[in-house]
Amino acid sequence: MNSAPLKVVAFGGGHGLSASLRALRSCSDKIEVDITAVVTVGDDGGSSGRLRAERGGLPPGDLRKALVALAATDEASARTAELFEYRYAAGGGDGVVGLAGHAAGNLMLVGLMEMLGDPVAALDHAATLVRACGRVLPMSRQPVGIEADVVGQDPADPAAATTVRGQHEVAVAGGRVTALRLAPSTPAACAEAVAAVRDADWLIFGPGSWYTSVIPHLLVPELAAAVVASPARRVVTLNLATDAETAGLSLAGHLAALGRHLPDLRVDAVLADTQAVDDPEPVRRAAESLGARLALAPVAVADGDPRHDPAALGAALVPLLGSDR
Repeated sequence: MNSAPLKVVAFGGGHGLSASLRALRSCSDKIEVDITAVVTVGDDGGSSGRLRAERGGLPPGDLRKALVALAATDEASARTAELFEYRYAAGGGDGVVGLAGHAAGNLMLVGLMEMLGDPVAALDHAATLVRACGRVLPMSRQPVGIEADVVGQDPADPAAATTVRGQHEVAVAGGRVTALRLAPSTPAACAEAVAAVRDADWLIFGPGSWYTSVIPHLLVPELAAAVVASPARRVVTLNLATDAETAGLSLAGHLAALGRHLPDLRVDAVLADTQAVDDPEPVRRAAESLGARLALAPVAVADGDPRHDPAALGAALVPLLGSDR
């Protein structure tokens, strides 16, 4: 029996990646895992967007969320993670109005990136502050723009495709995404992320915003090539519900979208929530088209909200990740 930790690389951004990372942490009593998060760098909204526009460099918000998800639970680490998440309210004539809406961790990460001159070094240092049980890496050291062709934007011509630019605009556009691009179109991959993929036992995609958090990783040429060539096994965790950017896209359609953007992608397992799949057959066929088997499990929070429960998701991942041991 192999006693070495499983090297797991999780791709995504925002709340979906956070749920995946917390789920992997919850596996630790059953399977020892060495976690690397590879995070999208296309965010241009909110605090991240403001800092990106004003300071340049990578948008820090999704990177911050991943660090917090991996933070240790001792009192000092938990308090530091809480500080990372602290968001400044509007100032009341006290001269700090410019801080309103910013997360303290975003400001800290921008400061570290400017001070150290390298986002990976900055993230590694920030990880020590929260005693992260894993590593957080950007998919690229350069920020990217996200562009999508969306059908259904023009009421006068519903069949026409409109180009929507910017992560935030794509996320709220509605309509049907027919093509997705990055700007620049071929950003350099983070070398450390590529190395982690090449050395991984498992690669995990999703859950998360499909077109703005999950698929962008497949559009970075070096990273996509590493995913295809990696000896790792691959699992896709499907979302619980559609959002504005995936309006009208079925769960089977989510899988088809992955295949369209990386035709050479092969997957070993697709994990979906039992209640979210009304008819498993289309999803099963879509999974099989990628080479995967479909695994159904109750992975949503109990209150009916469309959010993954990290403990339940972790319990569902254990038999998948441990299946070759």
